[in-house]
Amino acid sequence: MSYVNRTGNEAISTEPVVAGRVGEYHDLVRWGPIIAGLLVALATQLILSAIIGAVAAGTVEGSGAPRSIAPNAAGNAGLWSTIALLISLFTGGWVTARACGPMNRNTALLNGAILWATTLAVSSWLLANGVSGAFGVAASNAGEVINQVGTPNLPQANVSAQEARNIAGNVRSGLWWFVFGSLLGLIASMIGSVSGARSPRTNSYNA
Repeated sequence: MSYVNRTGNEAISTEPVVAGRVGEYHDLVRWGPIIAGLLVALATQLILSAIIGAVAAGTVEGSGAPRSIAPNAAGNAGLWSTIALLISLFTGGWVTARACGPMNRNTALLNGAILWATTLAVSSWLLANGVSGAFGVAASNAGEVINQVGTPNLPQANVSAQEARNIAGNVRSGLWWFVFGSLLGLIASMIGSVSGARSPRTNSYNA
């Protein structure tokens, strides 16, 4: 082994030497912010549904022909309930992303999708317990479809061929509207999550 004497003119570096950096593992799914976004989405949807229902009832109450205007008011309330559902999911996705730490776009999309799935599961549970108006007409239509499909013991002699076709058409329409509304809700939730996401900070180190 040989030794080399240092001269006084050589500068000794005092900077820390970083040989390599290993990224710390952490879960990409943040259930705390997801639950927070779910609660905000629920509260937003309930408030908007109450406002829409009050406006629709007031329209029928102040009309000179309440029987004829009631179907139109109910249809408009259903349309606005679907819009309120999208607004609530967007708001819930935004809150979920803001409640998390800095994240990239893919992580925000993942958490937004899981928020949508959690909302769909909770809405199904609420629907099964009779809270059909909590998540708009998409959930209500799905509940009516489930009730129709789940009652096969109807007397066949009392159902004509045309009535059977009408029931099948209602089931088909309800299921397609449920799928369409669910996909719109997924898109709204993911857009809200991306809008509320904060970019990760980059730190510079001396090598």
